Amino acid sequence: MMTSYRNSDPRPPIMEGTPPPPEWRIPAQDWDRPPWNRWTFQNVRQMVPTAIIGRGSGPSIPIEQGFQDVGGVEFEAVGGKSMTVNEMLEQTYTDGFMIVKGGKTIHESYYNQMTSSTLHLCQSVSKSITSAVAGILIERGLLDPQTQITEYLPELKDTGWNGATLQHLLDMTSGTLYSEDYLDPASDMAKTDVACGWKPIPADADPAIEWPSSMWDQMLTLKEREAEHGSRFCYRSIESDVLGHAMERVTGLRLQQLLTDELWSKIGAEHDACITVDSSGYGLACGGFNATLRDFARFGLLLLNGGVCNGEQIIPSAWIEDIKSGNHGLFDEESREFLPNGCYRNQFWIEDNERETFMCLGVFGQLIYISPEYDLVAVKLSTWPDFENNEYEVNAIRAIHAIAGSMA
Repeated sequence: MMTSYRNSDPRPPIMEGTPPPPEWRIPAQDWDRPPWNRWTFQNVRQMVPTAIIGRGSGPSIPIEQGFQDVGGVEFEAVGGKSMTVNEMLEQTYTDGFMIVKGGKTIHESYYNQMTSSTLHLCQSVSKSITSAVAGILIERGLLDPQTQITEYLPELKDTGWNGATLQHLLDMTSGTLYSEDYLDPASDMAKTDVACGWKPIPADADPAIEWPSSMWDQMLTLKEREAEHGSRFCYRSIESDVLGHAMERVTGLRLQQLLTDELWSKIGAEHDACITVDSSGYGLACGGFNATLRDFARFGLLLLNGGVCNGEQIIPSAWIEDIKSGNHGLFDEESREFLPNGCYRNQFWIEDNERETFMCLGVFGQLIYISPEYDLVAVKLSTWPDFENNEYEVNAIRAIHAIAGSMA
């Protein structure tokens, strides 16, 4: 079986035929891995249970068109060689790429059989989408960043989150022990794959391992703390789901309903979105959101425009300002390899803590780039063969800078 294939390569017959031959059917254990992810990230609803995130009944809000040819724009790629935007899109396994500058669509392109109506998995971009709704609940007084998480979820008093505040979770600075190892089949992350309903228990798993049946069940098993709360940044996906459960607890609504009522039905989306759900019906805040390229751009524009859409303040402007200029500083060396002057705030990535640009990032190459400096939103949906690839990520961001510079 091939590792993966680029858009210019011959397309393998994944899930083609009636029925598809066994060798081209998606393996349940590896559906999110290459080469299968090139098909599955556009077909998540065929792989795992999902819940609808409704767009509402109102008309979609069009994005004005102002297309320009940016494919030939050059920039200095990692390693020092010149690269064009088109070359970057090819080399980084792109499924969809969109640039909106000055409120106009400058570029919109699709690859790998994706279309303008295709829902695409955005992985950890889901964290930022969840955070936007958390900001709404905070403004209403239903949540308080300085309150300990056990005030909302008292069952966590017996876990590593005892004593952690909601802000610690938002910034991923709690000291709870959780191994975010994507390749270790026995890591906490591997258990999350099972808990959230994405994967079956591996056939060759150690029989001594206890596998959680839901995200909530896994949270209750994380008893240890490896650092003082607030002392360091450490990326752990499950913290977004602790946040999601707190949001459900204070509102009495499922996360998918909150995302519908407070966000997706108000941004003028063209299409319903969806989110993967676990055995308890909980929507996966850390990585289960799926939407179209244009609707992800609408979410980015909402953030760029201070939380206002069609004259309505949807996300509090104070929440967005806190993302851009909050208490930055805690970061780790691994993250500094990608963002030397970056940081993390409220489930968003800050490109440079001396600038206002911020980003939503997801593994395998998902990106929403929100730049007040350029008056620009960029969205890139991808299916890399690797969970993480700093070269691909940096080249995509450099391409966005070059596009913005070419229109200055």
